Amino acid sequence: MTQASRTRYGVVLFAIALGIIHYIDRVAISKAASLVTAELHLTTEQMGFVFSAFTLAYALFEIPGGWLGDRLGPRKVLLRIVLFWSAFTAATGFAWSFVSLIVFRFMFGAGEAGGFPNITKMYNIWLPHEERGVAQGITWMCARWGGAFTPLLVVWMLTMMNWRNMFMVFALLGVVWVVFFYRWFRDDPAEHRGVNMAELELINASSHGVDGHAAIPWRRLFRHRSVLLLWLYYFCISYVWYFYITWMPKYMKEALQLNTDDPWIAFLGGLPLLFGGVGCFVGGIVARRLTNGPGTLSRSRRWIGAVGMIAAGVLILVATTQQAHPMWALLALGVSGFFNDLSMPGAWGACMDIGGKLAGSVSGSMNMMGNLGGALGPTAAAFLFTSSGNDWNVPLYVAASTYLVSAVCWCFIDSDQHLLLDHESRVS
Repeated sequence: MTQASRTRYGVVLFAIALGIIHYIDRVAISKAASLVTAELHLTTEQMGFVFSAFTLAYALFEIPGGWLGDRLGPRKVLLRIVLFWSAFTAATGFAWSFVSLIVFRFMFGAGEAGGFPNITKMYNIWLPHEERGVAQGITWMCARWGGAFTPLLVVWMLTMMNWRNMFMVFALLGVVWVVFFYRWFRDDPAEHRGVNMAELELINASSHGVDGHAAIPWRRLFRHRSVLLLWLYYFCISYVWYFYITWMPKYMKEALQLNTDDPWIAFLGGLPLLFGGVGCFVGGIVARRLTNGPGTLSRSRRWIGAVGMIAAGVLILVATTQQAHPMWALLALGVSGFFNDLSMPGAWGACMDIGGKLAGSVSGSMNMMGNLGGALGPTAAAFLFTSSGNDWNVPLYVAASTYLVSAVCWCFIDSDQHLLLDHESRVS
């Protein structure tokens, strides 16, 4: 019997590379924020609006980005949106005012919106069912690590160039990715010359109902209990998460009295993303290990999600008690990031299982709602900070409370509740 080729793992490598670029381009501005605000004469509140402009666009264009992947295939969509967001990454370096920066970051967010939904669509087409959760975990781990090391990368690059040129260099990463992706990837594994018949049979055995396209049953989508709970869960965790990739350097400087220009301190600021990446990987592996029968994967995801959310909230509260001991506070926030991301592979895996051939649309809708929370987060944190007399603990108290809501959501999410009926899944 011919052994199955492993060409499908190339899709995972492209997804990992894209996830890393995704986070580098997204996180860089938070570390460069002090230079941007000084040169463009922005206030803290205005910079909060700049951060939120990205996440608002990212949220609004999630469903369109996922829907296009379902309709046109991830290859056509990813080639276009990566070039689009890379162009506006470069444009960030040309900003001359508050308004221009808002516009450029909004357009950048619109481009990045389709990234992860189309990665999910790629995995649904190319990977057997049992490999998808682990692949999501590895992808998110590497993406988070890309964000974790970005502050250190920015510190290093700013020793050689100004912040404007830095954004242009980051834009080139996406262009290089597009060149290689265009040459290698195909929407249909059967069209790739590196896939042998054994691997194709392995892929097709798990791909029933995920290729092709179907009309989105909007009314059912908005009434689907598990989809609605995934939306609320992702809204809450993204509200918290965007604190780490926007205001974290300012929090470290003002609340913890740390020198954020020091490379080591800059690296410590990425602990929530670094540990979060580990959480993504562990979450995917643990869910798979706990699965030993029909329906157990969904139950495993619920347990992992609920426990993770409770632990993440408790650790944020621990951090608020440790401002006199900055390293303990950073460690608590880092481990909170681990538990935050423990549920990530389960959430994206649930989108694949619930959505079927509409996996791109379902995951896009979840990411849309999450990033509405992310859009609210930076602005709300700035408001809570200033209205409380510059007390950084107040935004953290609110962040911790959102995790309790997320934990309740996970208690009732069932990824075995499919959006499409059996006969609809067979329509192509």
